Amino acid sequence: MAVVTAGLRAARAPFLVGLGFAAASHPAVAGLAVGLVADGAGPRPLAPDRLLALAANHLALTGAGLLLVAGLGIALGIAATRPALAPIRGGIDAFAALAQAVPPVVVVALALPVLGFGGPPTLLALLAYGLMPCIRGTVGALEAVPRETRAAAEAIGLTPGQILARVELPLAAPGLIETVRTALVLSVSVAAVGALAGASTLGTPIVAGLQNQNFAAMLQGTLATAALAFLGDAALLAVGGWMRRD
Repeated sequence: MAVVTAGLRAARAPFLVGLGFAAASHPAVAGLAVGLVADGAGPRPLAPDRLLALAANHLALTGAGLLLVAGLGIALGIAATRPALAPIRGGIDAFAALAQAVPPVVVVALALPVLGFGGPPTLLALLAYGLMPCIRGTVGALEAVPRETRAAAEAIGLTPGQILARVELPLAAPGLIETVRTALVLSVSVAAVGALAGASTLGTPIVAGLQNQNFAAMLQGTLATAALAFLGDAALLAVGGWMRRD
């Protein structure tokens, strides 16, 4: 119970920051902030329903990308730690590093002729950019499981698959949650880049605001994106605290 309480306490700060960013993205607040510093035409903030619709699309795209990144990244991380696949571990790591070396904007641009506009090129960028930290986090979490624990599981006759499912993954679960936290924050930020490919996300008012000098809309998109990242991080911190319970 004390561990769960500590996890909730750790989640409180990012949760409150996320709520603060969400409140600041309200058109009344963002419009006032920009109006105090901007010259010329008055601010033109997005209406709350439009901002909520963009946030919902952003969240859906982020969730889909996170499922892809976490699923493939954790699977490759598990594969890299299996003794039988040790010879290809360097290749897995190199592949992930190469994918992340290409900026998301470039991935989106290169994917447009093949995948078209909207979500698909954004999902590809999410996958490319989040794969390496997810693989390395999974490897680190699994390698942190004590060898003595694996040896004890082998001694009682568990198969390698049973050891993975019943021993390694449960013990590595808190580390895997930390890995997913990193992937989540990356997914939220990269999803905003999808606006360049025509995806309707919180990056849309940022891109349009740059073109139209609508600084209020830019501020709203930026603050709402940050709010999603902090609130998602808080949720996973709470889950991590629950998984560490006695």
